[in-house]
Amino acid sequence: MQDNSLLPGRRDFAKAALAGAAALATAAPAASTLRPIPPGIKIGTGGGQPSPDHMRYLKQLGVTWVSLGATPQTATAEGFIKMREEWEAGGFKVYNIGSGVGPSGSLHNMPEVTLNLPGRDKKIEEYLNYIRYLGKAGIPYSTYAHMGNGIWSSGRIVTPRGYDARDGDSNSPNWQGSWAGITYREPLSHGRVYSEQEIWDNYIYFIKKVVPVAEEAGVRIGIHPDDPPKPMIAGVPRCIFSSFDGYRKALEIANSPNIGMCLCVGCWLEGGPLMGRDVVETIKYFGSRKKLFKVHFRNVSAPLPHFHETLLDDGYYDMTKVMRALVDVNFDGIAIPDHIPNLGGPAPGTPRGEAGRGGATGYRPNPGLAYLLGSMNAMLKAAQSAAGKA
Repeated sequence: MQDNSLLPGRRDFAKAALAGAAALATAAPAASTLRPIPPGIKIGTGGGQPSPDHMRYLKQLGVTWVSLGATPQTATAEGFIKMREEWEAGGFKVYNIGSGVGPSGSLHNMPEVTLNLPGRDKKIEEYLNYIRYLGKAGIPYSTYAHMGNGIWSSGRIVTPRGYDARDGDSNSPNWQGSWAGITYREPLSHGRVYSEQEIWDNYIYFIKKVVPVAEEAGVRIGIHPDDPPKPMIAGVPRCIFSSFDGYRKALEIANSPNIGMCLCVGCWLEGGPLMGRDVVETIKYFGSRKKLFKVHFRNVSAPLPHFHETLLDDGYYDMTKVMRALVDVNFDGIAIPDHIPNLGGPAPGTPRGEAGRGGATGYRPNPGLAYLLGSMNAMLKAAQSAAGKA
C-alpha cells in the first residue's frame, strides 16, 4: 500500500507532533536502560493465579513465560516482587505485568489522560509509580492502552463452528464501549466531539512524562492498538494507535528505546485497510527497529464495520504469515494467545469467563488455551524451519 507520511485530515497536527518529538529528544537522558531478556520468540500466556494445578497444566502445555495482571493489592514493588518469585519458584519467567492499576483504579485506557479530563496529573503520577515498581521488581515489560472510551463490542455470538465469541457490529443498537466498569455509548461518550489535535496534544503531554521514568526503570512499554481501530467513536478520534502512520509518529515523538508496540493482531485485522499497512509489513517495519515488544495472536472474521473474533485458523487472515514475519525480524518478545475462547463448554454452573481459571466448580483446564498454544508452536517450528533457524 502507498506509504503516505501524512494521512488525509491529519496535517493539522503534524507540526505539533514533530515539535513534541524535538522536545523529547532534547529532554531525554543521554542513555537509557532495557532489562535484558533472552533471545528468541517466547510463546507464553496470561498466567492467572499461580495455583499448583494451573502451573502443572501450563507446564504440560510447554509454557515457560507468563504475562500477568495486577490488582490494587499487588500493585506495589513488594507485590510485584512476590508475584515474580511465586512464578519463578514454579519454574516460570514473568515477562509482563500489564493492565496497570493504582489507588484511583485502572491505569490502562485512562480517559483522564487521553482526553485531558480532571484528575489527569494524578493518573499520570500513579502510572509513573507503577512503572517504577515494575523496574524495582525486575519486570522487563508492561502493556499500555490509550483509548479514551474503552473497548467497543456489540455482544457475543456463536460462530458457525459453534464456539462463543465477541461480536463487533458497529451498526448494531447494542454497540457500546466498556472499561473498568464504565459503559460508553454513542453518539457522544463524553458530551462533545474532540479534535485530533487535542488527542495528539494529550498524548505528547503524557509520553513526555513517561519516557524518562521508563528509561530509568529499564522497563519496556508496548502500546496496544485501539480496539476497534475505528477513526472516530462516540465523539473521540482514534487517530494515533489506529493506523501504521499514527504509530510511526507516536513512537518517533517518544524517541526512546523503551517505548514501542504491543501488536494485537486481532485489532489490526479489525481495522483492515484503515491501518495503512498489513500485519506483515507492520511487523517488518517496527520489528526490524526493535520497537515490537509483545504480540497478541487473535484472528477475526472480517474487517470493520462488522467482525467477530475467531480461532487462529477460522478467520480471514493467514496467521502463519504473522509467525514467519516474527522469525524474519528475529523478534525477541513474547507472543500470547488473546481472548481465549472456551471450547467444549464449561461445567454446569461455571460463570462465563471462569472456565479454565477455577471459579464456582474449581479448577478446569482450558482446552481453548491448549488449542491455541499448539497452533502457535506448530507455526513457529514451521517458520523457523523455512528460515533455516530451527
